[in-house]
Amino acid sequence: MQLPAEDLDPVLKRLRRAQGQLSAVIRMIEEERDCRDVVMQLSACSKALDRAGFALISTGLQQCMTSDNPEREADLEAMEKLFLSLA
Repeated sequence: MQLPAEDLDPVLKRLRRAQGQLSAVIRMIEEERDCRDVVMQLSACSKALDRAGFALISTGLQQCMTSDNPEREADLEAMEKLFLSLA
């Protein structure tokens, strides 16, 4: 299944946020910053990645539900499996 690029804008926004947070974690480690601060920033990065994954799967499920695809059942099962892999 192909997802339209315009539907993926929120996912890209979250991924860019995670990329910035990961850069901050790397910089903090290089600067020998306080461990608590590093872990907090790493946690924020992880949550941003999780949310991007959930948003991507949600977009895919919406696409499956609204399309007249004869393979819809297989697509839904694949999406469910992907969704559960993030849990």
